[in-house]
Amino acid sequence: MIDRIKAILARLPDPSGGRCLIALAGPPGSGKSSLAAPLVAELTRRGRPAALVPMDGFHLDNRILAARGLLPRKGAPETFDAAGFLALIKRLKHGEEVIAPCFDRDRDIAIAGAVEIPASTETAVVEGNYLLFDEAPWRSLAPLWDLSVFLDVPEKELRRRLVNRWKDHGLDDRAALERAEGNDLANARRILAARLPSTMTI
Repeated sequence: MIDRIKAILARLPDPSGGRCLIALAGPPGSGKSSLAAPLVAELTRRGRPAALVPMDGFHLDNRILAARGLLPRKGAPETFDAAGFLALIKRLKHGEEVIAPCFDRDRDIAIAGAVEIPASTETAVVEGNYLLFDEAPWRSLAPLWDLSVFLDVPEKELRRRLVNRWKDHGLDDRAALERAEGNDLANARRILAARLPSTMTI
């Protein structure tokens, strides 16, 4: 983890150019969240105030997904408020204070107004599945990143991590495997098939 953080920090642009947006992209289970938090901590420790901005706060509510027949595919690109997320990233780019939602995985709901990014924040570390996704409107995000990192993990390892994630949420072995195979890995394959170039891959 330390080596990954050092590699990212070595590629950061000069902070005098305004707020820096770092994208941590990759399929579900690739380790985006595990990398994002210590990266934010290290940036702040080095005197470069940073904030974590998760994409998952833009999940559509389960009631909307159910009405659209998309609840079993929660986590797919069309189950997010992509336009709302794009608007948030544009506001971040302008350097203003931004209040963003977050996602409570245990309760399976998005929580509005839960993340504060003060105007003094020099670097926003944004993490999510579709930050480098070549479909509209997601592809409009790519020009906004000052540095983009794609986490490339073999599918076998993704499967192992995703199954363990669902088991940690109370599913038995069979149900966890079905959940990982039926939705998460389908999304992972879709991400890899429409992956835009990144500044670096780890």
